[in-house]
Amino acid sequence: MAPRSAALSDGTVKVLKAQRSMQAADKLAVGQKWKRTDDHVVTTCWGEPIHPDMVSSPTATMIRRYNNPVKELQLKEPLPHTRLHDLRHIHATTLLLAGVPVHAVAARLGRADLSITLRVYAHVIRAAETSAADVFAKTVSG
Repeated sequence: MAPRSAALSDGTVKVLKAQRSMQAADKLAVGQKWKRTDDHVVTTCWGEPIHPDMVSSPTATMIRRYNNPVKELQLKEPLPHTRLHDLRHIHATTLLLAGVPVHAVAARLGRADLSITLRVYAHVIRAAETSAADVFAKTVSG
């Protein structure tokens, strides 16, 4: 897969720079046993890219623990099972509901073809269209 660029917030850049600093410390500690070049920001302590399951599995464990708290903490609603890939859908849905144009969301997802994004998020786009109609009605009515 060819590398691509994506715009990041200042806060995200700060977090990634901190991660890169921790990675540099790992690289120095490991020395010659470092496995990779510097093309991944999130790696194992040996410099190897992590597998997505290394994020999804602990996430599932945290959700299970959250959903089964001690009795005094009574939750209103349990969290649903979530995979790393689900965060991609949350990101796209949040952007679309905030009014970000579909072509910009598709670009952030790395899609050159808008039709896939339009199909996958049709329900979100319809909700945004209803909201747009309400905004227009309020604007023209005064």
